[in-house]
Amino acid sequence: MRRRLVILGAVGLVLSAPAPALAKGEFHPEEEFEQHPWVPIHLGPLDLSITKAVAYLMLGSVLTIALGLFLMRSKALNRRRALGEQIYDIAQTQVAEQGLPSKGIGRWFPYVATLMLFIFVVNLIGFVPLPISDEKWHGIPTLGIYAATSSLSVTLALALLTFVFTHVEGVRWNGPVRYVKSWIPEVPKGMLPLIVPLEILGQFMRLVSLSVRLFANMLAGHMLILTFIGLIFVLESYFLIPLALVFGTVFYLFEVIIVVGIQAFIFAALSAIYIGSAIEPEH
Repeated sequence: MRRRLVILGAVGLVLSAPAPALAKGEFHPEEEFEQHPWVPIHLGPLDLSITKAVAYLMLGSVLTIALGLFLMRSKALNRRRALGEQIYDIAQTQVAEQGLPSKGIGRWFPYVATLMLFIFVVNLIGFVPLPISDEKWHGIPTLGIYAATSSLSVTLALALLTFVFTHVEGVRWNGPVRYVKSWIPEVPKGMLPLIVPLEILGQFMRLVSLSVRLFANMLAGHMLILTFIGLIFVLESYFLIPLALVFGTVFYLFEVIIVVGIQAFIFAALSAIYIGSAIEPEH
């Protein structure tokens, strides 16, 4: 089984190299993360064009729905039903119940559970070589690996949802005045002009923390994998192929087996904690 995983990883790594990169002495992994409009859509100043990231998000949405139906629609107690119940249990006990108060679980469990599953699927398909690429070979899209969550605009949009929901729930449960006051710790009045701006900044830093953590981990993982492949072409030495494939495959399996799931779990867990802390402020 392990041998099959290594072989599949190595094949995926080779297939993920963009066609122009195969030219001897040239390799530009950063080009894989550039966004070019495939279907231009403009509503005034708003650019809603379909790009590679949008295509991956659409595919991720379809696969997330399909996975949920596949795992949970089985009436028989089989392996797929058991796997679905394990995922449900993790989302409920390890994510929702750890971050949300009991009065908020009914409303926000579907959100954090869906968030965890969606990010997991989008992260995972980012390591599967797919013909969704800007590069073409004889008019046919080349295979490549790309994670939509390696785009900051995507992770920022996901974080913005949590950010908005957090403050909407805080105001809804506590009222605007009590909720804003809950941000400020008990300090001497003379320190308030210093503390208040810092606490407000801290609220916005949650938005940055959520988005950048996911973005940086997925971007770094893909860049490392592509960089090891790039060594073959940049140094123009095929003697480096075994070394590059070994290290590239190790990082590939590390990302697929560990990082993909952990990042989805952390994003959903922090979202639950932020929303829960707004519903029931500590002070």
